Amino acid sequence: MLFDLKNKVAVITGGGSGIGKAVAEVFAEQGAQVCLLEIIPKAAKETAQALSNQRLLAKGYACDVTRQAEVVTVIQSIVKKFGRIDILVNCAGIAHIGKLETTSEEDFDKIFQVNVKGVYNSMQAVIGTMTKQKSGVILNVGSVAANVGLPDRFAYSMSKGAVVTMTLSTAKDYIKEGIRCNCVSPARVHTPFVDGFLKKNYPGKEPEMFEKLSQTQPIGRMAKPIEIAHLALYLCSDEASFITGCDYPIDGGFIKLNN
Repeated sequence: MLFDLKNKVAVITGGGSGIGKAVAEVFAEQGAQVCLLEIIPKAAKETAQALSNQRLLAKGYACDVTRQAEVVTVIQSIVKKFGRIDILVNCAGIAHIGKLETTSEEDFDKIFQVNVKGVYNSMQAVIGTMTKQKSGVILNVGSVAANVGLPDRFAYSMSKGAVVTMTLSTAKDYIKEGIRCNCVSPARVHTPFVDGFLKKNYPGKEPEMFEKLSQTQPIGRMAKPIEIAHLALYLCSDEASFITGCDYPIDGGFIKLNN
């Protein structure tokens, strides 16, 4: 079977919703033992339980990726239980709207803690195990915001630029240890965040604004989380064993065709 993840242990941060949840579902369907790290315990439990109900292998862990000691403790418990970690997918992240002058220090620090330090904490927690194994795959979720200038996305763009460069550095430093590290950079994806954003900022105009946002993608719609998950599956599978140190836009033509 192509893209077979049987006997592989996959850790997915932000696995309780959005892209992370879709990645968890797709990886579990391909046979992986999925370990979901999620700041909301209920989301982690419900997602893992739903997969377990389908006789898929999944376990949820409450974890705040901004807290290094907490991440290390959870990763150590996973290694103790399953003996290894083959895949790490960093999906945990938050968004922020604002340009330089409207981004407060508090906003900037919060974005940095989750989107940058959270990725650092998770990668650092697994790299020792992967080095000992002489194998492993790390996949980070970036954004088109790291490649083009987006209006009102100052702090968010900063954080995703850091994710891409951390990806390249990690790929370079650990290639001799058999560890691959790549990044996917989506354009706008229809997740619960989008629905919440529209409800908060455009009450009563949600359908109209949803369509407007969709049309900012040249392909004419937002991505579905499962479409990001399918690319993640390929990059984390043995079929992609020759790929490392790359950032893959998955953007409906946003970067190249949005003239």
